[in-house]
Order: sequence, then structure tokens, then C-alpha cells
Amino acid sequence: MDTYVFLQHYWWLIISLLGAVLVFLLFVQGGQAQLYRVGRTPAERNMIVNSLGRKWELTFTTLVTFGGAFFASFPLFYSTSFGGAFYVWMAILLVFVIQAVAYEYRRKPGNVFGEKTYDAFLVINGVAGTLLLGIAVGTFFTGADFTVERLNLANVGGDTVISQWADRWYGLKAVLDYRNLALGAAVMLLAQTLASHYFLNNIDDETIRRRSARRSLRTALPAVLFLLVFLAGILLSPGYGVEPETGMIFEEPYKYLHNLLQMPYLLALLAAGVALVLAGVWKGWRCRREAIWFSGSGTILTVFALLLLAGWNDTCYYPSRVDMQSSLNIYNSSSSRFTLTVMSVVSLLIPFVAAYIWYAWRALNRTPVTRREMEGDDHLY
Repeated sequence: MDTYVFLQHYWWLIISLLGAVLVFLLFVQGGQAQLYRVGRTPAERNMIVNSLGRKWELTFTTLVTFGGAFFASFPLFYSTSFGGAFYVWMAILLVFVIQAVAYEYRRKPGNVFGEKTYDAFLVINGVAGTLLLGIAVGTFFTGADFTVERLNLANVGGDTVISQWADRWYGLKAVLDYRNLALGAAVMLLAQTLASHYFLNNIDDETIRRRSARRSLRTALPAVLFLLVFLAGILLSPGYGVEPETGMIFEEPYKYLHNLLQMPYLLALLAAGVALVLAGVWKGWRCRREAIWFSGSGTILTVFALLLLAGWNDTCYYPSRVDMQSSLNIYNSSSSRFTLTVMSVVSLLIPFVAAYIWYAWRALNRTPVTRREMEGDDHLY
């Protein structure tokens, strides 16, 4: 394999891994969405918010890292999607901004809006943030209405716009595709399932533990159902392939099904991921603290396999529904060989960063959240 091609595949793998970790960390949003379902009293809601408050910055940081890595490695996708579907991305940005504001000001003395306003911000972020991110990821398979004119790069003094949106919906049409909605609903409900398992692990309160166990089952079953609807939708639909030598893009019936069969390791990853999630649901229903590690690792494997399915095996990961040859793949949308090489050297630090995150996680989780802690004078969210 050519070095440049290897780097393009390598960076799609990194992007896919970051995306998978991000979906796992969305348990913070899932917990916020259940703030009033699991927490029935102010004391219980305070325990939930402070349990999630120890981790919310990890989710935010991973989201920023995912976006930054995507921009650096595949800038044409970044400019096309963020420049065209800006209504969707601005909505995602907004709901994450109000989350940060809520954690910062919720319990500050003299805040003029009151706790309930900031609790509402957290719930909005928990529901809308996960749903919109799932819908956005769904477009990796279902595509969008855009055109790409790379020759405009050489048009000095004239039109230098490379990507253009073909309609005025600017990404909102993504909600009209049932496959995007199914994936969005699956991500939203899966985040809530993970949050229930996280509460079992991190909150030392029998009432919250019992409610979390029940909520886990109620959200997990429809999450799996929506995921199956999404998988059936993409596996039975045509996709776009690309000839690496010529760059020509063509429609291929059952493209994603062929990808699974031609890359059986992805099929194994997907099956293992779903099995681990189901094992986590079983342990969560039995109020076991380790449920989060089964469902969390299963989530990472499942999303990792899906994102690799979208970009590897000469597949267009962002199809254009109005101009097939404008569809984006890892060959025609990546950075230069030099940029990818330099970034690859920097990526060797990833294991050290992961080790630090694991250390910080363990340190923050060493003491479970209790009702007594909420009565103390320490910093509370």
C-alpha cells in the first residue's frame, strides 16, 4: 500500500476511534436528559448533576478534539459540511454552550435565573445534543445536497468557493430521512442507558440505583430497535464506491453490506459491540456496578465499526445526492501527505493522553456521590 494511502486510512481510523469514544462519553448528556426522571427531589437532582459534573468536561473536550482532528485530516469535509449544513452544526454548538453555562452558574450565589432554568438547559442539551449528533453522523451514510468544484482553487481573482449547498435548507433536510432519525434516536436512548449504568457505578444512593436500573431497561430496548432499523436501512440501500486509481465514483447496490462481508473483522467488531451492550443492560437490570464497563466498551466497538464501515473499502463517507462525482471519500478530501505525516508523529502521544484520562477518571470516581456530600461546603455544581 502506498504511504499516502496508508496515512489516509490511518487517519480515518483515528477519527472513527475519537467518534466512538465521544458517543460513549455522551452518557453525560444521557444523564442530563433523565434529570427529572431519576431525580424526583432537589437533593436527588443535585446528586445527579454533581455526578455528571465530574465528567462533563471530558465529553466537551473529546467533541472539540474530534472536530479539530477531522478538520486537520479531512479539511474538505469540514468546509463542505460545516460551511453548508451550518443550521445543524450551529444548533449542536448552541446546546453544548448552554450546557457549559449551566454547570458554571447553576449553584452560584445570587444567580438571577434560578436552578430550574439551568436544569432546563441541561435537559435540552441531553436530549437535543445527542439526537442532533446522531442525525449528523447518519449523513455519513445517507449524504447531503452539495457540489464540489476543486478547480476553483486555481481561479485566482475569481470564484474561489469550492463547496456549495444545492438548497436553502442548509442541512435541515437530514431530519427527513428515516435512517438519520433512527440513528439519532438510537444515540439519544443509548446515551441514557449508559447514564443509568454510570449512576449505578458512581452514586451511592439506593433510591437512585433502583430507578436507574429500571430506566436502563426502558431505554436500552428501543435503542437497540432503532439501531437495527438504521442498520437495515443502510445495508439494504445503495452506496457510492470510488476507484482509487482514477478517482471515479460509482453507485454500488448494497455497498455497506458488501463492506461488512469484505471486511469480516468489522462484522466481528459490530457483533461483539452489540453483545457487550446487551450484557451491560443485563447487569444494569441487576443493579451491578460494572454494567457501565460492559455497555461502554460495547458502545465504543459498535460505533468504531460503523464509522470504519462508512470510510474504508473505497467508500464515499459523505455522498452527494445531487452530484455523485462531488461525493467525498478519504482520497479526495484529505490533507497533504506532509500534513498527515506530521500529524501521525504527533498521534504517537495518544496512548499517554489516554493513560492520563484513565488516571483522572479513576481519581474522580474514587469516592461515590452521596446525599451527605450535597450538604457540605465543598464546590458543588
